[in-house]
Amino acid sequence: MPAVSKGDGMRGLAVFISDIRNCKSKEAEIKRINKELANIRSKFKGDKALDGYSKKKYVCKLLFIFLLGHDIDFGHMEAVNLLSSNKYTEKQIGYLFISVLVNSNSELIRLINNAIKNDLSSRNPTFMCLALHCIANVGSREMAEAFAGEIPRILVAGDTMDSVKQSAALCLLRLYKTSPDLVLMGEWTSRVVHLLNDQHMGVVTAAISLITCLSQKNPDEFKTCVSLAVSRLSRIVSSASTDLQDYTYYFVPAPWLSCKLLRLLQCYPPPEDGAVKGRLVECLETILNKAQEPPKSKKVQHSNAKNAILFEAIALIIHYDSEPNLLVRACNQLGQFLQHRETNLRYLALESMCTLASSEFSHEAVKTHIETVINALKTERDVSVRQRAADLLYAMCDRSNAKQIVAEMLSYLETADYSIREEMVLKVAILAEKYAVDYSWYVDTILNLIRIAGDYVSEEVWYRVIQIVINRDDVQGYAAKTVFEALQAPACHENMVKVGGYILGEFGNLIAGDPRSSPLVQFNLLHSKFHLCSVPTRALLLSAYIKFINLFPETKSTIQEVLRSDSQIRNSDVELQQRAVEYLKLSSIASTDVLATVLEEMPPFPERESSILAKLKKKKGPGAVSVSELEEGKREGGELNGGGDRGDSSAISTPSPSADLLGLRSAAPVGSAAPSAGSLLVDVFSESGPAAPAAVNDDGFLRDLEPPTESSDSLLADPPPAAAPAAVVSEDPAPPLPESDELLNKFVCKNNGVLFENQLLQIGIKSEYRQNLGRMYLFYGNKTSVQFVSFSTTVTCPGELHVQLNVQTKPVEPLVEGGAQVQQVINIECLSDFSDAPLLNIKFRYGGALQNLTLKLPVTINKFFQPTEMASHDFFQRWKQLSQPQQESQKIFKASHAMDTEVIKAKLLGLGTALLEKVDPNPENYVCAGVIQTKAQQVGCLLRLEPNAQAQMYRLTLRCSKDTVSKRLCDLLAEQF
Repeated sequence: MPAVSKGDGMRGLAVFISDIRNCKSKEAEIKRINKELANIRSKFKGDKALDGYSKKKYVCKLLFIFLLGHDIDFGHMEAVNLLSSNKYTEKQIGYLFISVLVNSNSELIRLINNAIKNDLSSRNPTFMCLALHCIANVGSREMAEAFAGEIPRILVAGDTMDSVKQSAALCLLRLYKTSPDLVLMGEWTSRVVHLLNDQHMGVVTAAISLITCLSQKNPDEFKTCVSLAVSRLSRIVSSASTDLQDYTYYFVPAPWLSCKLLRLLQCYPPPEDGAVKGRLVECLETILNKAQEPPKSKKVQHSNAKNAILFEAIALIIHYDSEPNLLVRACNQLGQFLQHRETNLRYLALESMCTLASSEFSHEAVKTHIETVINALKTERDVSVRQRAADLLYAMCDRSNAKQIVAEMLSYLETADYSIREEMVLKVAILAEKYAVDYSWYVDTILNLIRIAGDYVSEEVWYRVIQIVINRDDVQGYAAKTVFEALQAPACHENMVKVGGYILGEFGNLIAGDPRSSPLVQFNLLHSKFHLCSVPTRALLLSAYIKFINLFPETKSTIQEVLRSDSQIRNSDVELQQRAVEYLKLSSIASTDVLATVLEEMPPFPERESSILAKLKKKKGPGAVSVSELEEGKREGGELNGGGDRGDSSAISTPSPSADLLGLRSAAPVGSAAPSAGSLLVDVFSESGPAAPAAVNDDGFLRDLEPPTESSDSLLADPPPAAAPAAVVSEDPAPPLPESDELLNKFVCKNNGVLFENQLLQIGIKSEYRQNLGRMYLFYGNKTSVQFVSFSTTVTCPGELHVQLNVQTKPVEPLVEGGAQVQQVINIECLSDFSDAPLLNIKFRYGGALQNLTLKLPVTINKFFQPTEMASHDFFQRWKQLSQPQQESQKIFKASHAMDTEVIKAKLLGLGTALLEKVDPNPENYVCAGVIQTKAQQVGCLLRLEPNAQAQMYRLTLRCSKDTVSKRLCDLLAEQF
């Protein structure tokens, strides 16, 4: 091999990488790596001092080995030594190694900080940039403590080079996001803002990212940036592409900077200074004008850059909501995109127009595109575009077009994608209710909705029909007649039977005069559906039957025969049996007057906000709810039959969702106006009194409706109505979410993962257990750009669990910034065996609304397993010893997942037991052994899992020295396969 000069770029590293790539197996790769590690270790420990080049080469090799997934436990000091080199390449490799491998708690951090300080004070721009990049990459709190005061000085210093200013601005942004309490601008504020006037466009681009982040937290301190941002935007917009040649991207001058400036302006209300506001309006008009010009290039990059600025400008126009001319022009521009060949543009246009539909200035302009939107709903290939089209139809609906839009949405429902049918059903129900001048049309629409998409009609929808019919005397007869006719169809959805049973039980007498719908005919029609229905529906029908006895005495004997039949009074379901027995006795012994009193007509329901609207908000989540929901009551939908004032639409504005496709800066939800007394959108299925004004529950209005009480399981509550007076907020912990058990089961065989996630919050979990002790780390991540305040968590052990588990928690930070994450440590001690799980309650305020969520912590008895290895004869000897009936628990169940051998083994090992090989005579079976460690006693456990691949079944047998443990483990493990 010829001699290689040191300037050749680390030939040894290239050879090593080549050797690794040429390895034929994992074992060969590990062998080569171990050989190299031994060589590097000997070089570092050798007596002969290594020169800078050799250190750089070996540190590079260690870095490469680490990136291959191998642990590196030496070489850190050599990397730190490279920081003191005067050669760029050596210093660069040193900083790279430190950024990737050095922990913020390392003992070397002081040496690293000293080296960084030396480079920052060296005035060598290359070295300063390397140091700033390292600080940003590590981004730890220790780094912020050491350099948060130094970096702003570098950023605003007059003699700092432009490249260093860019790095300093982005480095400061990184430190602010990780440790906002340590980055205090103070005296530097005005000088940082004036970076917007810097001659170097790169410095402005970097600085504006920092200023935008700071403005969101402290808008008053940085409000002087508005005039500077408008001035800079004006210069860019009015410039020709040749003026900013170095920053022109496919004939579009500085597109990234333009978007950032427009986004910064969305942090503030319209400028108060008339000159500044006029200049900004002129900029926005110029952007809209340029969108109409023919493209200067056919390249997609040109149109993307141009449209990015346009959509950001439209988002700003919508945010201000004060310039009618601009709003209408923005709407017309978006209307042109509705038929564009590019799918993404059609999607963004529909999404932005949903927001425009909320403005009183542009609502009429949006309505002119109704035919195009209906066509998109019918013909679009992409389901996400069709969904946005449905959202827009919903947003643009008012009394003038409600019947057309509802008819089109009903028509589309028959062929709609299954993923959006439930949402479509809710929207149709809300629109039919909100704009129903004619109640007979409303009843027809909802019954048609049940016929078309009955499986997707939630209980809230048919509850609302009943509420409205009971509260409106003028529609009761029509509703009874219509539902009677609907029940005569051969195939009738169960929800239709529910509505029919309830309405005919209450108002069947209104149509009993017609021989075709005589009392006996009504009863026979309902009873013909009885055997096809589920238990809750049968229970409802039994209640309808006893109501019939009160309404139609002539049906008494027929109905009593049905109630007396063995299928009723001896029904295996306790609820049905009890109803049949009690109703039979009531009809037999009660006098006519008593019967009439007990079974009198339901009184009108008190009014509250619509539970259907609440369910739609819950389904869509914050930031995604259509604006017409958020601002209901602003437009003419505020009252059902009255005109209703629009109100001041500029009081509430919503940023365009299209401006941030990754959802990194979703706005806080905007409260809807309180429903007026005459509004039909009220929830009358509650135990509270009339809702004028209604008290706000602790988790907002999004509560699953289940008469007569409601369960509060919503984390995605919207803030209380802006128009409602202040109400007392209950802060009792919410009951566990319905999916808590499912979330718990996901962690039976694993310790790490995401416990819960929605549009606001992500909860990650990492845990470890030794003997009867455990430690759990919970990570609460704020997925929004709005801070969570009054953030608190509580862990409780319900019932007997408090004497079975000892749980200690460390308090969590009460403030969680947007995009930030906080950690909580929980220590667990198992005192004795247990079956329940601790409850974790999380409360915080988001956009002014209290969010209240309760989950089950994934602490199960198997977490305290100690695996036990044993030979075949020992296993079966112990198996026979555990032969008492109560010590064995067995389940035979259908496989719910593919019967993959490796997956089954992984789950059994994840359970915490030892998987014993070659113990069972049948090699297809799996046997495991372990001991559960509690403070009070040790519980030995043996497990046998017998799969039947042909039948896709399992037989699971557990024998434990304590009967309650075997049953609990059997229940837990059966859910895993």
